[in-house]
Amino acid sequence: MSNTSNFRDALREAKGQSLVGPNVVANALPFVGGGLVLTAVGTYGGLGVIESYPNLFFPTFFAAIVLELILFFVARNIAEKGNNSTALPLLAIYSLLSGYTLSGLVYLALGTQGVGSQGIAIAALGCGITFIVARSVGSNLSDQDGMALTKTIGLGMIALLVVIVGQLIFSLFGVYTPSWLEIAISGLGVFLFAGAAVVDFYILPRTYNDEQYLSAALSMYLTYINLFIFILRLLIAISGRD
Repeated sequence: MSNTSNFRDALREAKGQSLVGPNVVANALPFVGGGLVLTAVGTYGGLGVIESYPNLFFPTFFAAIVLELILFFVARNIAEKGNNSTALPLLAIYSLLSGYTLSGLVYLALGTQGVGSQGIAIAALGCGITFIVARSVGSNLSDQDGMALTKTIGLGMIALLVVIVGQLIFSLFGVYTPSWLEIAISGLGVFLFAGAAVVDFYILPRTYNDEQYLSAALSMYLTYINLFIFILRLLIAISGRD
């Protein structure tokens, strides 16, 4: 959920502006793809740790989350200044750590009857289809529709973040989300991040210039990683209810 603050910053900077980086999305796409490949590598490594050293996974998982959050803010600030040569290796490490922290959910999906590897493939395919549709729709939004959708998705992201934090707090006290509510929350997450994918193609060219492609890549990367997570959560929740 790191992209909630990233999303609000982009909205504030883009408000009332015309295109400042018409080619920034095209410049960012190779780095989005590279980040996702590194995330897959990190996930594979995390699955290996879970299988071979299960007692080691949870301590390293929490350490990876802390380091991931630090890298997010540091790399984002550097990338926004256009210092791409410094930001790139930091973002590469961030992608690997993101994959490592994602491996727990992927492991759960692989062990859930009715999800498994086909569920992971469905989540990845859903992200790909969303990209194609979002690129077509988001690139052609009018300013009025684009800003209205951006504000709506932004408010939804804040609400989702509050819900996720609430889930985490309750789980610490042994209170877990019932399956019907988990389905609703996961479905909302899928809806919001699909909307965020559309917004990216509208708002990023109005927020970043062509040389700030790593900042745009980070924003898009976060959108699709979170979309993948919520699709997978939804599939697990639905299968668990059956």
